[in-house]
Amino acid sequence: MHFRSCCALVVLLVVSSAAAAAPTAYSSNEGSGTVSVIDTATDRIGATLTLGGKPRGIAIAPDGRRLYISDQAANGLVVVDLATRAAPLRVKLGDSPEGIYVSSDGRWLSAAIEENNQVLIVDTSTLAVVKRITMKGKNPEHAVWSPDGKWLYVSAEEADSVDIVDVAQAAVVKSITVGERPRGIAFLPDGSRAYVAAEHANTVSVIDTRTQEVVARIKAGVRSNGIAVRPDGRRVYVSTGGDGTVQVIDTASNAIIATIPVGKRPWNMALTPDGRKLYVACGRSNAVAVVDTQTNAKVAEIPVGELPWGVAIR
Repeated sequence: MHFRSCCALVVLLVVSSAAAAAPTAYSSNEGSGTVSVIDTATDRIGATLTLGGKPRGIAIAPDGRRLYISDQAANGLVVVDLATRAAPLRVKLGDSPEGIYVSSDGRWLSAAIEENNQVLIVDTSTLAVVKRITMKGKNPEHAVWSPDGKWLYVSAEEADSVDIVDVAQAAVVKSITVGERPRGIAFLPDGSRAYVAAEHANTVSVIDTRTQEVVARIKAGVRSNGIAVRPDGRRVYVSTGGDGTVQVIDTASNAIIATIPVGKRPWNMALTPDGRKLYVACGRSNAVAVVDTQTNAKVAEIPVGELPWGVAIR
């Protein structure tokens, strides 16, 4: 084989390997009862999973084998085997499930159940509900695990506080005032801080998780909602449903350093594992916006199903 041909083959293999290794993004589309499967290497739809109902919360097992979706219409959890994408398993949860999250070790799944004012903990090995925890805030929407799995921080639509659940006790041990209608929550990778968006207050509160107190309040855009943290912990992203933007927070200063137009009613978001791209569910655009986090610019808009609610990436 000639040297030039050999080099071309090596380049081709490297490119093919990189493309094969690219993560996959999944968008839950509550208006069309589907999940859009997005190739993050090309930012194109590779498949559409038809689930029916009203898919909202979405999460992926740490080992990448299962996709979990809450179905608000069926009051249940949908579990998809990502290797086969065969007929999914369905598990009853409660009345109007919303956000779902998997613990970092993959053993447990949390589900916020709006109309029951509860958070459920599901054993992912058996898919059995093992704990039902009553919240102080009404209509809980997100129940997010701390990185060490010891705490759940829970937001609720009819509240001005975040409920903190001690997982071992299976009980709310404290409520922290953050502003009217808390929404998205995310932790820094080391678990030292939690960032909470308050939709009606147009703020992001920063909570010191050791003292469980608010240490900063950041003025954000109109109807601040989703929160995502870059894997290196240096940037936090907040979607603003009223402004149609994503704002970028520098975690060293807690200052907003960029505002990025993305689409209509941006909602929940997820980052690629390397932190280089942010995928934003834009509900009224029926699209997922893609943000380059190095340039803080929107680089793509991917048409998906109707009313995308959230994004998960693995």
